[in-house]
Amino acid sequence: MQPVIGIDFGTTNSVVSALRPDGSVQTLHQATEEVFRSVLCFWNGAQGQALHAAGPAAIEAYLDDPLDSRLIMSMKSYLAQRSFRETRIAGRAWGLEQLIALFLRELLKPFAEELKGARVVVGRPVRFVGDAADHELAQQRLVGAFAEAGLPGVQVELEPAAAGHRFAATLDAPATVLVADFGGGTSDFSLLRFEPGPPRQVTALGHAGVGIAGDAFDYRIIDNVVSPQLGKGGNYRVMGKPLPIPPSWYVSFARWHLLSLMRAPKMLRDITEVARTAEEPERLHRLLRLVQDEAGYALYRAISGAKVALSRGESTLLDFRHEDFSITAEIHRADFNRWIAPELAGIGRAVDAALVDAALPASAVDRVFLTGGTSLVPAVRALFEDRFGAERVVAGGEFVSVAEGLALMGGAT
Repeated sequence: MQPVIGIDFGTTNSVVSALRPDGSVQTLHQATEEVFRSVLCFWNGAQGQALHAAGPAAIEAYLDDPLDSRLIMSMKSYLAQRSFRETRIAGRAWGLEQLIALFLRELLKPFAEELKGARVVVGRPVRFVGDAADHELAQQRLVGAFAEAGLPGVQVELEPAAAGHRFAATLDAPATVLVADFGGGTSDFSLLRFEPGPPRQVTALGHAGVGIAGDAFDYRIIDNVVSPQLGKGGNYRVMGKPLPIPPSWYVSFARWHLLSLMRAPKMLRDITEVARTAEEPERLHRLLRLVQDEAGYALYRAISGAKVALSRGESTLLDFRHEDFSITAEIHRADFNRWIAPELAGIGRAVDAALVDAALPASAVDRVFLTGGTSLVPAVRALFEDRFGAERVVAGGEFVSVAEGLALMGGAT
């Protein structure tokens, strides 16, 4: 039997799995981590040589010296953007495929023996991120990045379909299944018909996707709890006339690494100038401190922890401190649900689109399988329970189901 490796290259995390000769699937761990953060960090060594790290090591390197390093995150989010051609790092031009290939080589380095002679199956979302996303270009770039990493001719499969294959291993009767796969940047939905077999038969009935996922939920907490303490919604004066503090500044809070872009001299000068006539200048001084000190990662860890806590209880305490800036705020799940209502509506529309694509009513769905970290948010699960009934909704394998399913798909072809 040819070895099969499934690779889930994600916006936030990446996972590698292997199909074993006995038909079982094993997640391949890098060190002690089941998932590997999809990040790169570049910096100059003591002798001036260019150095880099990936995954958890990249975050550690960045936090050690944020001012003199360059963190690259969410690379997958740029695959469908024609406007992204290259970026310059330490005087060298890097194309997107080159950056992803560098990351993939680091991700897969411990599994070189596993990869020898293996069929490699990689995932892609139903819809890549972006308002004008070029999905064909995105897949070409994705395949090109794997080829540059030394893996030409990879097999590409839809991520929710892969999660569905993993779930199908638990089925003992024919079923029509809606698979909802929530990643860091996208949420994807596939309707699949499973016949247990043997051999197991899978028929794709319909698909849909939307560029909404866990990052957007984090941003809602930032936008409603943190940004107002950093000046958002306030005013400053020009020739005695009150003007709103530019709300565009706070868009950078959508992802923590974007805060580093605000360190540009012009941006820092602009914030300083506005602070001089702001009604509450101390709030903009806090913003400057957060940006200059590269405190975004610590802030987002606190935010992510609050989101997880809200999945377990009706309220939580957000406690974040940096220098002279501190936030201690009680957040209620009811408020969080209200803040994420636009995202929930977008997810609901995508689910409806998948049903339309499959030409099926909700009543024809036998089971609903939720996977990905955002599936743990109670309001997300409630959306599916309301549409399909709680008895039909199950969840599991939140971080590894796609990679394991990709390996299973490779073994079935």
